[in-house]
Amino acid sequence: MGQKKRIPVVAIFDVGKTNKKLFLFDEHYQIVFEKSARFLETVDEDGDPCENLESLRLSVFDSLHEVFRKTDFEIKAINFTAYGASFVLIGEDGQPVAPLYNYLKEYPEELKNELHNSYGGLEQFSLDTASPDLGSLNSGLQLYRIKKEKPKVFAETFCSLHLPQYLSFLLSGQMYSDKTSIGCHTALWDYNKQEYHQWVKDNRIEEKLAPIVNADEVFSANFPGSTFLIGSGMHDSSSALIPYLLNFHEPFVLISTGTWCISLNPFNHSPLTKHELEQDCLFYLSYAGDPVKASRLFAGHEHDIQTKRIADHFGITTAKFRNMEVDWNLISKLEEGNLSDDLSAFSKIDLNGFSSYEEAYHSLMLHLVKAQVKSTNLVSQKGKITRVFVDGGFSKNLIYMNLLAKEYPEVEVYAASMAQATAVGAALVIHEHWNSLPIPNNLIELRFFRA
Repeated sequence: MGQKKRIPVVAIFDVGKTNKKLFLFDEHYQIVFEKSARFLETVDEDGDPCENLESLRLSVFDSLHEVFRKTDFEIKAINFTAYGASFVLIGEDGQPVAPLYNYLKEYPEELKNELHNSYGGLEQFSLDTASPDLGSLNSGLQLYRIKKEKPKVFAETFCSLHLPQYLSFLLSGQMYSDKTSIGCHTALWDYNKQEYHQWVKDNRIEEKLAPIVNADEVFSANFPGSTFLIGSGMHDSSSALIPYLLNFHEPFVLISTGTWCISLNPFNHSPLTKHELEQDCLFYLSYAGDPVKASRLFAGHEHDIQTKRIADHFGITTAKFRNMEVDWNLISKLEEGNLSDDLSAFSKIDLNGFSSYEEAYHSLMLHLVKAQVKSTNLVSQKGKITRVFVDGGFSKNLIYMNLLAKEYPEVEVYAASMAQATAVGAALVIHEHWNSLPIPNNLIELRFFRA
């Protein structure tokens, strides 16, 4: 009996705030194995919840041991994608010297003001760094805070790595920074000069940051006898964009929908304006280091809250809203009333005014799509875009998709479905290092919606 040929695969760790997943993709980008874990948060020294770094580290090694035992796969490479705005502070011995502080942690006002005011005030600072004022979500400010409030920890820090690069370091032993993590509302990067902002240098924070490496670089693994390669890791929003950038070259906007609905325009490089910044726009950096203009809307969150409110009011379950077809008569009737593009507008409407849960839900979707269009238009540059892609939860919502197509009669609107776009992006970016086949052109399944 000849030995069965092992399937070449890439392993991708996709670390979200709630779910931690491991995928194995074959050379056709089909998922041949997946595993999901959730673990309890721990708390930092102030009692605020934070990621359990030890559980995360053990989980990476445990899952790897599990897949290495599977004799039908040959792991060629490993890469990581994780949520942004999170720094792991590492001492000389490679061990963390502090908790992984939560990006939702309250940030001291006076500390923030002191930094902003030293560099031209909040507005100038935000425009230079393409980072709206988001407190701890501006991860660079987390380092500033540690330097000011915990000088001992700052002194013990040999290197601070964003979470995706920390995971990569666990396997490669190499410390690097990547532009997709530096570029996402960290307040570290000066978009005018395309280098770290002056404040990072003046405060000696740059000394605590690892050298920048390209997203498609790979390193050898830190285990004797291993042949697989390790990617440098990526910020999840930038990773999810990669399959689209590789497949479509005409200008497009991608609306990536989930709890947050993020509109990404990789073709809009015009500098951020004060107006855009006030509306929560920012730049990301793509895997190639180009600016990607983005706007965000808390629409998935609002949808969850309001569908529950409608369901409770009409005594039904929220399952009733799934796969609901669009009723154009209802839409016409509702459009006669006054519709606001403010995301919170529907929450102020008295549900007794609706005759049925269908009518209430159509009204909710009309308001949500109006708010979405306002948010997307901040980055879309009228006349320059030929397509709008929607992926994530709302791409499966027929009412949402039909209303969106109606709002954009001059462009093609598509629901794009792709299993695990974020993980696939992290696999694609190192494609040539593990995959002997060309990149498939049918990775993204599109469904066209006519205006």
